[in-house]
Amino acid sequence: MAARLPVDVRALYDTGKRLKEDRERPVRIAVLIEIDAPDALVEAARLELHPKTANGIVDVSVIEPDSLLRVDSKADACIVLVGSASHVDATLRDLRARAIPTAVVALREEKVTLSRLLGHAENDVLVGMNPAELIRGPLADWAMTRLEKLRTPLAHNFEFVRRAVAREIVKKTAWQNAAIGVVMFVPGADMPLMTLNQGKMLLQIAAVYGQSLDTERIKELGAVVAGGFLFRTFAREAVGLVPGLGWAVKGGIAYTGTIAMGTAAITYFEEGTDLTGVVRALSYRTSEAVTRAALAVKQAGEEVIESRLHGLLPLSAPIVPQPATAPARDEPAQPTLLDVPVAQPTLQPPAPADDVMPGYRP
Repeated sequence: MAARLPVDVRALYDTGKRLKEDRERPVRIAVLIEIDAPDALVEAARLELHPKTANGIVDVSVIEPDSLLRVDSKADACIVLVGSASHVDATLRDLRARAIPTAVVALREEKVTLSRLLGHAENDVLVGMNPAELIRGPLADWAMTRLEKLRTPLAHNFEFVRRAVAREIVKKTAWQNAAIGVVMFVPGADMPLMTLNQGKMLLQIAAVYGQSLDTERIKELGAVVAGGFLFRTFAREAVGLVPGLGWAVKGGIAYTGTIAMGTAAITYFEEGTDLTGVVRALSYRTSEAVTRAALAVKQAGEEVIESRLHGLLPLSAPIVPQPATAPARDEPAQPTLLDVPVAQPTLQPPAPADDVMPGYRP
């Protein structure tokens, strides 16, 4: 099926192969625990910093009073769990001097105060009162940002980072597709690029969630193309609703469509669904997303047209006014965008004031 659709299947195979190799790279994290660090914080770290494969290496040490812990230079990052913050100064200075990315994690509220006390960059100081949320939220975002080149193996090994990495993948792909929708003026030229981006996005998310990336699974990504067709078909129809803003409509649909697809994929993976199940489920979710987007753009188009009637935006054609005595008629319900082709607007700009028909009111 996938081979007959407008998607570069070979590029998907190559992406899957690269991702399989990338996620097998080793990730080394040093965890330093101040002697008086809260038990709740230490326990939360123990549960979350448990690697899923042998390529995730975690070294744990305790910082004693008046001591300096020297972290192995092979460490990719260091996480320091602090209590009173009275015994970590020398260790943190050494870590900064050796340029090892280091996060200070503490159960407290005064982030700025702690940052100044330790002389540590504010962006590398993470505070909060809930230990589990502190690790799954701020620490996950910090690790995803500071270890950008190790995002795939990091998320593959440490579950608490997966959602942050996956969301970043979705956001990046959505902006890429929005740009493609805006700049591609040749009809149909955007479809293969957007589809390929969406396929790569799903493979990346599957990789960070530890899913199989074999040849058969990659073939099933042909289902993504069906979603691409729906979004492109709707974009083509919606452009006619908002004359002069077609580029924005296409870019907006490409962005929101990719976000919807990626967000749904993350949810399915977190529920334990494999890549095959995710691809099949997305074929249904895509149709739902297109319908919602259709209603939203239809409403936006009507608002733009209404504002033009009131002279808020320039018009490109004259309005043909109806006589004031024309009897009112009940109009039939407007079909949805996906039911019928979109008709071109019939609105025309008003004639000069002295030519306006008597009794006409815009």
